[in-house]
Amino acid sequence: MMTYERMLLAALAAGCATLAQAGVSEEEAKQVGTTLTPFGAEVAGNKDGSIPEYKGGLTTPPANYVKGSNIRPDPFPNEKPLFSITAANMDKYGDKLSNGVKAMLKKTPSFRIDVYPTHRTVAYPETMLDNSIKNATRCKTAENGLALIPACRGGTPFPIPKTGQEVMWNLITQYVGNTEFRAKTNYVDASGRVVQTADFNGYKEQSFYNANTADPKVLSYNRGDQLASRNAGNASFLIDYIDPVDMPKKAYSYSPGQRRVRLAPDFAYDTPSDSSGGVQLYDEINMFSGKMDRFDFKLVGKREIFMPYNNYKLATGKLADILKPGNINPDMNRWELHRVWVVEATLKPGSRHVYSKRIFYVDEDLAGAMSENYDAAGKLWRVVMSHPIMAYDVPAPIAQVVAHMDLVSGIYVLISHTGEDGGVKFVRPKPASFWTQSGLSATSVR
Repeated sequence: MMTYERMLLAALAAGCATLAQAGVSEEEAKQVGTTLTPFGAEVAGNKDGSIPEYKGGLTTPPANYVKGSNIRPDPFPNEKPLFSITAANMDKYGDKLSNGVKAMLKKTPSFRIDVYPTHRTVAYPETMLDNSIKNATRCKTAENGLALIPACRGGTPFPIPKTGQEVMWNLITQYVGNTEFRAKTNYVDASGRVVQTADFNGYKEQSFYNANTADPKVLSYNRGDQLASRNAGNASFLIDYIDPVDMPKKAYSYSPGQRRVRLAPDFAYDTPSDSSGGVQLYDEINMFSGKMDRFDFKLVGKREIFMPYNNYKLATGKLADILKPGNINPDMNRWELHRVWVVEATLKPGSRHVYSKRIFYVDEDLAGAMSENYDAAGKLWRVVMSHPIMAYDVPAPIAQVVAHMDLVSGIYVLISHTGEDGGVKFVRPKPASFWTQSGLSATSVR
């Protein structure tokens, strides 16, 4: 097997090929696999060492991990916070805080950021790394940035992103593997009342990374089979494509009462998700999904910011300990300093969306992400944060637990928590029939 170090050396030859397709200079291409990781992050740490050098990520489970288990214990159980940030001292750390985090600190007295040592735990399969190196010179967009060409498959599309759209494609195609899980989504209102809005079996499949996929045009599949008594038997699945202009997102839903599958054309853009109580939009699934045609995406640059990271306590904890009035229990939420790509998305003239502006913060190691969303009047409205962990036994990051905060109403939603139900299992791709209308009706729970 090719080690990470050997892959870095192998990148030099790949980085000089077919430069005309990639739109990067010869010198830039040489960075991939040398000063940049195959997926485009800076190998070196920052100047003061608070962000360490990347050395291949975390691939050795802690001693208390049970082999084959999908519950992954915290590899840093004895670490203590370096310091905490509250509304009282936030000005001291202002350059490392996003506007959304600042707004949360000001609004909610119980909100606190506990900052821990930074660990660059992210690791990926060698085939993904190899394809990411190749993508540096073979991948490009089509349809004015709205689509990917087929050659991009199998790795991070743009290790050296030049545009906001290219960073967003790196986020949209973020490697998470093929997974199964049982998860709960909970809605917490302004008074602190907790309402479970979904209990479901979830299935995710990244055809983009599957070499033998049945349909190479497919980017990913997502499916949820509802288990809660009120919605038991209902099921839906989404199909996203690498060219959403030619093949827009498809969504299907199954109702046991009607015993039929129907196409659901409204599962896109700013349609609210029922399971989130309306706080999450369909184009916010996995931080962003669907077509990028309604916004202009500007690449602002890179920043060092504090963001949720290595959140093993949150991933494995009990919801009763996590869901507190106003925000997630700060004792359960780990923050670290990481470098992020900053992308500003502005609503195009004549386009319709409930957000007028969105700012995305995309981890350079492609595990975590955050976003800020502004209403039609330009006022900050909602903040979205993923809370990643590293599946050190696979290896692959899990960025599934996502929190959506509504700053106006005081409501927040925790999406897809699996800690009480066995964790996330990595699996082989499903048969093609599973991702069909007949497959949805045949395998749904009744």
